Amino acid sequence: MPKPNHILVLRFSAMGDVAMTVPVLRALTAQHPELKITVVTRAFFKPFFQDLENVTVFEADLKGKHKGVLGLYKLSKTLKALNFDAVADLHNVLRSKILKFFFFGKKVVQLDKGRAEKKALVSGKKFEQLKTTHQRYVEVFEALGYSVDLSQPKFPEPKSLSENLKSFISNKDLKTIGIAPFAAHESKMYPLNQMENVISELSKNSNIILFGGGQKEVGILNQFETKFNNVVSVAGKLNLEEELSLISNVDLMLAMDSGNAHMAAMLGKKVITIWGVTHPFAGFAPFNQPVDFALTADIQQFPLIPTSIYGNKFPEGYENAASSVPEEAILSKIIAVI
Repeated sequence: MPKPNHILVLRFSAMGDVAMTVPVLRALTAQHPELKITVVTRAFFKPFFQDLENVTVFEADLKGKHKGVLGLYKLSKTLKALNFDAVADLHNVLRSKILKFFFFGKKVVQLDKGRAEKKALVSGKKFEQLKTTHQRYVEVFEALGYSVDLSQPKFPEPKSLSENLKSFISNKDLKTIGIAPFAAHESKMYPLNQMENVISELSKNSNIILFGGGQKEVGILNQFETKFNNVVSVAGKLNLEEELSLISNVDLMLAMDSGNAHMAAMLGKKVITIWGVTHPFAGFAPFNQPVDFALTADIQQFPLIPTSIYGNKFPEGYENAASSVPEEAILSKIIAVI
């Protein structure tokens, strides 16, 4: 069977997982310039793919016209009109499985999520590095006939900043550090009182740009902004495309096990991550980062880590596991690599 010329890529959410497709697709299309890719995802994520050659985005309205089985059927009919040859299902959830049924006759390769290995990791049977999500994505394209080499990644140049975006960098003579202190679950976050100490120390010699969203996060980050010099919050002030432009100009990103870490990594930034009840062994570390850029909770103090893959489950007493990462360790790592 000939290799497909046009591959439909399915990945609807979540932010970090969608961002992790970007370095894989960048390498794939650079190494196979004859290949056409259509990414089916939520409209919000479209800016992620704006710099990729031969990649277009089809916006799936999963809460509107493409909601439910009937909506997915309508979506499948529209997608069939694009004349794709094969499907790379990088999500492997109920929605994509229903679409697979509607794509009868097309070759579909679905992501192997490694559920058995991840279960063994969380249960404590095996504490070892699993395949990265990036490698799992690569294996889908290999099954469709396309090798992908991630060993020498290339990244886009930093974006030119508008005057508005330049205003978020306090002092052009200083290095700029992005900090994203929030995550989907508090058990994945560094305690805010400790993060405030880190911000206070870093702001003495660096520009600090704070990233977040949601009314509560905006309020907290605005408080940090008013407390310290060289600290600016962009939370609630920019759209995703503007945030990506700003992130492309930072010298380093400090983040949790969260979408912001993956957004910075897909742009080729240095990313220091702080881990609570989750662990990079599950395969969700940001792309192309040295192992020692991941600062993990004290495994002697919290031996059941990782307590879950996504950070939504943990035993009593583990909710502040990330606090066991010393502030000095974070500061010294950042100073060493920036």
